Amino acid sequence: MPTTAARAGWAGIPAEDRKAARRVRLLDAAFELLGSEGWSATTVRAVCQAAQLNPRYFYESFEDLDGLVVAVYDRTVDDLAGVVFGTADAAGPDPASQVRAVLERIVDFVADDPRRGRVLYVEALGNEALNRRRIEAGHQLVILLERGAAERFGRPPEGERIGRIAAAFLVGGFGELLRGWLDGRIDVPRTQLVDDASALFLAVGEAADRIAASRVAVRPT
Repeated sequence: MPTTAARAGWAGIPAEDRKAARRVRLLDAAFELLGSEGWSATTVRAVCQAAQLNPRYFYESFEDLDGLVVAVYDRTVDDLAGVVFGTADAAGPDPASQVRAVLERIVDFVADDPRRGRVLYVEALGNEALNRRRIEAGHQLVILLERGAAERFGRPPEGERIGRIAAAFLVGGFGELLRGWLDGRIDVPRTQLVDDASALFLAVGEAADRIAASRVAVRPT
């Protein structure tokens, strides 16, 4: 719990700023626990102890533990988006370079701080609310990937859904790949992971284009 000196440090700081700072401390503490020790160790009591806050301050920012861990997940996703945003454009017009640049940034993000990978790809499976949020985030990513492909390579014919299927295949498969790599089940160097994943992304995209084109070719006019 906060010491007298710690409480004195709040003197002169507006109430809303103090509340915001306490929320950040709770998020930081939960991120450390969830990313290092896992869901079973991430309790309200443990988070408050790690944040050095009275439990009453927990409930001024979060309704329950589910709300906190979902907020931790969302913050980690936002951090990842900040790292990845603009990477494809900076890589130039070549699709292969764009794909590799984006996947490399994602792999670096989770490998350089294993807590991030655990929050995003491992512990999200152990809590119902967190898993629902993971599924929602994955669906949003599928839509973004599908739209990005349409912007770069042209919109598919009306009613064609192979782009959505391919995007879902890639998002789900890449998440499983990262889980396996992070826990050592897929034992390959980081560079090979990025190279092989990039090649597979491109191959699936090209296959989806061929499938769509073949359907257009046989469609009655």
